[in-house]
Amino acid sequence: MPEPEEPVAPATPWEYTLTIPHDLRAVTVCRHTLRLILTMHGLIGLVDTAELLATELVGNAVRHTKGPVILRVSWKPGTLRVGAWDANPEPPEPPRELTKLLDGEEGRGLGLVRACADQWGWQPLSRNGSKGKYVWCELTTAA
Repeated sequence: MPEPEEPVAPATPWEYTLTIPHDLRAVTVCRHTLRLILTMHGLIGLVDTAELLATELVGNAVRHTKGPVILRVSWKPGTLRVGAWDANPEPPEPPRELTKLLDGEEGRGLGLVRACADQWGWQPLSRNGSKGKYVWCELTTAA
C-alpha cells in the first residue's frame, strides 16, 4: 500500500477575513473556521498553534472591547499571519513574562502569543471609518 503524501504548503498567497459579532461564542466559530481554512490549504502542522493564537487574539478583542471583531488570516509562502481587529484604539496590555503566567487568573493571552508565535505586534488601524487596532502574530514554516 502506498505511503500517504506529506501535505505541501501552498505556494500562492491567500487571505481570509471573518467579521464576527461582539459575542464570546464567536471565538469558537473563529477557531473552527481557522482549522478548516488551514486544513484545506494543507497547513495541518500549523493548526493547533494557530488555533491557540487566534483564540487568544479574538477572545481578548471580544472580552476587552465593544463592537464587532475581525479575524484576518493570511498566507505568504513560509509565513502564516493571524490577526484580530477591534474598535478600541488603545494598545494591548504588554505580555507578561512567561514565569509570571501561572500567577494569576487572567493576563495569559498575549504572553501565550509571545511564547508560541515567531513574531507578534500591533498597530493602530482605521476600518470603515472606525478607529481601532490590529493585533497580529506570525508562524513560520521551514522552507
